[in-house]
Amino acid sequence: MRNRWSGARFASATAVLMITALQPGVTSTATGADAYKAPRTVDGKANLNGIWQALNTANWDLQDHAARSGPVVALGAAGAVPAGLGVVEGDEIPYLPAAAAKKKENFENRLTADPEIKCYMPGVPRATYMPYPFQIVQTPQHILLAYEFAGANRTIYMDKVPPNPVDSWMGHSVGRWEGDTLVVEVSRLNDQTWFDRAGNFHSDALRVVERYTPLSPDALIYEATIEDPKVFSRPWKMSMPLYRRLDKNAQLLEFKCVEFVEELMYGHLRKQPNK
Repeated sequence: MRNRWSGARFASATAVLMITALQPGVTSTATGADAYKAPRTVDGKANLNGIWQALNTANWDLQDHAARSGPVVALGAAGAVPAGLGVVEGDEIPYLPAAAAKKKENFENRLTADPEIKCYMPGVPRATYMPYPFQIVQTPQHILLAYEFAGANRTIYMDKVPPNPVDSWMGHSVGRWEGDTLVVEVSRLNDQTWFDRAGNFHSDALRVVERYTPLSPDALIYEATIEDPKVFSRPWKMSMPLYRRLDKNAQLLEFKCVEFVEELMYGHLRKQPNK
């Protein structure tokens, strides 16, 4: 009995520590990530190579939310929104008044307005926490991030940074190392992506600073600081753990969703539209 009680107390204490460490909005310094020494690459940097995935409900809604029905009643439980703890620091997104009204409008029209529905590139940071894995391929000069959704990808320039004169779906990423933390400044993002299915959005003035910090051999802490003076009254931050995919023969598979939305987007152009 004593052994079982001791084991239960140890398990309980461990669970509390894990929950505390992975709370949204808690920085990597507070989680003990600084005590973990990640494996190194040939140039001595922390090795982030691998296939990673977020296990949360941020793609449905960045903030705390209860389970609710989805926009398509016919899908029943399969189309419902799972309950989730928010990933936003303080659980507040500081919209300007006009932008708050736009966010509400987006939510009401999410079935047709959400860019994910149309298989558009997900943008940053949404690509990180969609319910699909992504892969990090690391070299001293460049770090490639390849996402399963829509075959999206981006290059993080660590050395020579080329100019990027136009806005794009995945933006322009420039990286640097702060100890074992990969810091990425993302700019030149267009205004065509959302942060989630709840209608949270941004303008073309968006700038994102990402931080990827090793927490253990199979976990990273991901933080993204959002700045957009056209939409928000101040910068705000989200954070979450990312987990390494340990499946046998883990790899990115194809999810080229364009063909799945052709009828949705262009079906009305048929001479005899489908009913």
